[in-house]
Amino acid sequence: MTSTGMNTMSRIIFYEERNFQGRSYECMSDCPDMSSFLSKCHSCRVERGCFIVYDRTNYMGNQYMLRRGEYADNMSMMGMSDCIRSCRMIPMQHRGSFRMRIYERENFSGQMIELMEDCDSIMERFRMSNCLSCNVMEGHWLMYEQPHYRGRMVYLRPGEYRNFMSLSGGNMRFMSMRRITDSCM
Repeated sequence: MTSTGMNTMSRIIFYEERNFQGRSYECMSDCPDMSSFLSKCHSCRVERGCFIVYDRTNYMGNQYMLRRGEYADNMSMMGMSDCIRSCRMIPMQHRGSFRMRIYERENFSGQMIELMEDCDSIMERFRMSNCLSCNVMEGHWLMYEQPHYRGRMVYLRPGEYRNFMSLSGGNMRFMSMRRITDSCM
């Protein structure tokens, strides 16, 4: 796979077996379904950039952010229940501001809060008990199911997210949000 512009800086290599064994597949951009390249993926090496990997195809299922480094056994290191099935590259640099509106209920209803910086707890900071939809206007964000950036997470690019139930594959609530900046990588 090739890519152009600033995305050429990102590169990840996936391996079928643990400890970088078996067939490999090099990726430099998004890949919605790795099954045409590898039958399974149990280890990987991020040479440049930052990626979100998913345990289901089409960017679904549990997500994990991988920075530069080696991941010899995905199951034990990341707690993945299965192998990596798809990946999404996070752009290396976002030049501009960050802006997102979070909503208490689905379809942009209920209490609305506009964020331009990280929020370690929507409950403590805004007295908001739920966040079920959002509109990411600028920047790339990670949303976590627990306060203080813990628990499972979901990666969000600019766009409208009307219902988090479909994103998280269940009843996951989001309680903290972090901008993806150079310091995250």
